[in-house]
Amino acid sequence: MTADAKQYAADAVGARRDRLIELSHRIHTHPELAFEEERASAWVAEALTVAGFEVEHGCYGLPTAVRATAGTGPLHIGICAEYDALPDMGHACGHNIIAAAAVGAGAALAGLADDLGLTVTVLGTPAEEGGGGKILMLERGAFEGMDAAMMVHPGAVEMAAMPGLAVSQFEVAYRGKTAHAGAYPQHGVNAADAMTVAQVAVGLLRQQTGPDDRIAGIVTEAGTAANIIPDASRGGWIVRSSTLECLSRLKQRVQNCFDAGALATGCELTTTPISLDYADLRPDATMLDMYRANAEALGRVFPDLSGGSPGGAATDMGNVSHVVPTIHPMLGLDCLPAVNHQPEFTAACITQAADKAVLDGATAMAWTAIDLARA
Repeated sequence: MTADAKQYAADAVGARRDRLIELSHRIHTHPELAFEEERASAWVAEALTVAGFEVEHGCYGLPTAVRATAGTGPLHIGICAEYDALPDMGHACGHNIIAAAAVGAGAALAGLADDLGLTVTVLGTPAEEGGGGKILMLERGAFEGMDAAMMVHPGAVEMAAMPGLAVSQFEVAYRGKTAHAGAYPQHGVNAADAMTVAQVAVGLLRQQTGPDDRIAGIVTEAGTAANIIPDASRGGWIVRSSTLECLSRLKQRVQNCFDAGALATGCELTTTPISLDYADLRPDATMLDMYRANAEALGRVFPDLSGGSPGGAATDMGNVSHVVPTIHPMLGLDCLPAVNHQPEFTAACITQAADKAVLDGATAMAWTAIDLARA
């Protein structure tokens, strides 16, 4: 029965080949930012309706979230679709591929669900690139009762388990006082200087951080004219570490750096979270073994990464993995030196390799769900 079910699933993905690739390309052509994925979420909801799912579009208090369910079996499998893009770069992380693969896996399982004893739920999850859509959905009950959750994600190389760090994103703003920079500088309180002090402190801090710690940031505002002491500066910062516990300690050390900027200059400091903290990703070993065997059966090749795998990425799927057995494998697009969050990777996400990743990802997830049903 397992072999027959897997053949059925593969045939179901194959029969939808053109529609799945077209969905991937359409989402890629029309990138939408976090919580603004109106078209992408509607297209995903429409495709799942056609596939026989009961679909709710706009749920859990999120207008661009989707919940689609098929089957009534006791084993509840969740498949996550992402579809938000990055500012200025479009789909430089390949969420178009993720969405299409999730639809394909769900459609392949819909006709098998009751025979296999499955309930299959495809969740359209907004705002992975900052915003934490899955965290909000998790808190609001979207993953309640699920026995397993899965998704696939494109990358430069194939990986069964993505190293996922815990991450915190926040905005920093200093408020000072303007003055003429030449005639009356003594009357000014320089907010740009406060940001500079903080950046120097963060740079020095990096020497004492751990191998999995990452601190990154940009300055988005620091004055408008050289002859005016700026009364405002602003920046966006991301702090990453191996676990939520380590993240909490590192965040405090980074906060101290920004406090130092305020203390040194006399500026007022405001720190505002951009989203909820993302947890470290904890993949389920049993599911990983199943997925890897299925991906290899489709001809996917996992390179030897014993010399060091790409690290430092983060996902709100990490929070899900702390509650539900989860996998988040990476589909290699054979596109090095192009890597995620580069314009070159945006282009790589609508190549023939990307289209194959959609179909292979859908089939491998469907086969893994079948294995879970027969375990």
